[in-house]
Amino acid sequence: MERIAVYVHADDPISQAGVASQLRPRPEVRVLDTEESVDARVSLVVTDRVTERSLHVMRSLRRQNCRLVLVVAELDDSDLVAAVEVGIAGLVRRTEATPDRLVSVIRSAAAGEAAVPPDLLHRLLEQVGRLQRQVLSPRGLTFSGLADREIEVLRLVAEGLDTAEIAAKLSYSQRTIKNVLHDVTSRLQLRNRSHAVAYALKHGLI
Repeated sequence: MERIAVYVHADDPISQAGVASQLRPRPEVRVLDTEESVDARVSLVVTDRVTERSLHVMRSLRRQNCRLVLVVAELDDSDLVAAVEVGIAGLVRRTEATPDRLVSVIRSAAAGEAAVPPDLLHRLLEQVGRLQRQVLSPRGLTFSGLADREIEVLRLVAEGLDTAEIAAKLSYSQRTIKNVLHDVTSRLQLRNRSHAVAYALKHGLI
C-alpha cells in the first residue's frame, strides 16, 4: 500500500508536533517536514478557528495542488463557508481528531472524496439554499454565474444557430444576443463562442 504524503501545519509548534507525532506511526501516511511540504498529497491545517491568517495558509497550500483537511476547534457558519470557498476536502473538529479519524479523513481526501461531519454539511447546505434564494434568484442567476437567458443563448449556439437565428428564435435583437455572448465570455474569461459552449457543456449547463 502506498503511503499518503501528508504535511501538517498548525498555529503553534506544540500543536504541529502533537498532530505529526500521532500520525507518524501510522502505516497509511508519511508525514513530511516543512521543507518537503510541496510534495504533500494532503495537507492538514490545524487551527483554533478560521482567521484571515489560516485562510491565507490554506490558499498557499492549495496552490501546491494538494488536498486540504481543516482541523478546527471553533467554526461558525461564515467560517464554514470561507473554508469551503478556499477548497477544503475534509473537516475535523479538534475534539474528534483522534489518529483513526484523521487517517480516515486523509484517505478520503486523497481519494478525491469530501469528508465533513453530517451536522456541518447540513449547515452548509442551508447556507447554500439561503444564498440561492436571497442573492442569486432575485438577480436571475444560478450557481454557475449564468442567467437563464445566457444559458438559453449558449444552448442555441451549441445547436449551430447564428446570431440572427438566435435573435429571431428568442425575440431579441441581434445586438442583444451579441451583448449576451460578450458578457458571458468576458465574465468567465473565455476566448470565444466555441469556448463558451465547451464551458457550458463541461459544467452540465446545456
